[in-house]
Amino acid sequence: MTDSECTPFLQWALPRLGRRWEGYRKVRRRVCKVIGRRADELGLASLSAYREYVEQNPGEWSNLDLLMDVTISRFYRDRAVFDYIRTTAFPALVDRAHSHGTDTIRVWSAGCANGEEPYTLAMIWELAIAPSAGLTRLEVLGTDIKPGVLLRASNARFQHSSLRDLPSSWRETAFGTDNDELVLRPRFRNAVTFARHDIRTTPPDGPFDLILCRYQAFTYFDESGQRETAQTLAQVTRPGAILVLGGREDLPAGTSHFRTLVRKLGVFERDSDDRSPRVLGD
Repeated sequence: MTDSECTPFLQWALPRLGRRWEGYRKVRRRVCKVIGRRADELGLASLSAYREYVEQNPGEWSNLDLLMDVTISRFYRDRAVFDYIRTTAFPALVDRAHSHGTDTIRVWSAGCANGEEPYTLAMIWELAIAPSAGLTRLEVLGTDIKPGVLLRASNARFQHSSLRDLPSSWRETAFGTDNDELVLRPRFRNAVTFARHDIRTTPPDGPFDLILCRYQAFTYFDESGQRETAQTLAQVTRPGAILVLGGREDLPAGTSHFRTLVRKLGVFERDSDDRSPRVLGD
């Protein structure tokens, strides 16, 4: 499939799905390859034919929307972000839990794909935080719109390539082997649950102390969708909670309830009022 087929199709379809072409420019070939497989399933010879099919069959829009969901995930992806969570975010949340008399830190990994992100959080907790956290425990909810990736996440079986960013000592501690796959040990799975969820719908029950919503809404959604997502995240975070976006992402201008903590990492804090965001770190 050539760009001359792929690009016009995406530029036609994305705005109708509340998505933005700029977010898909670099991943367009990956996305069009998936859409091409859908066209093949339907016996259609080209994206032009598939476009006609979509226009004539409105129910196909929901299938096309699922095909636009981009899955790119690894353990400890963007090392600096998880280092920050390990050294700064989790310790601060533990201190706050102790001061407020609560015993659980609740985390939501929105768009969790195959589970690498929520399991990374569980490993950080078990290996770096739990020994000094007292009775405080961690609960992680991983959500994604695709049933297939959620099934893989629940199985907790991974290829070696998905662990390439993980510290080697952690790989040895957290994983066993089964033929060519690495299998996450139960100790690092107990705190994590998975559920199917579309972030554009009613959010899971909060409040959450930490939310990761990386390389999803604030890359691929249009401005309206990004604003709605920011409002959703504000609804289910308590004051002082931490929100982590992708390192190249930002909240829409004028977003209330969040202030910037570390701009280059895409880290924000849930504020208690509508003060304008302020930068607290680099």
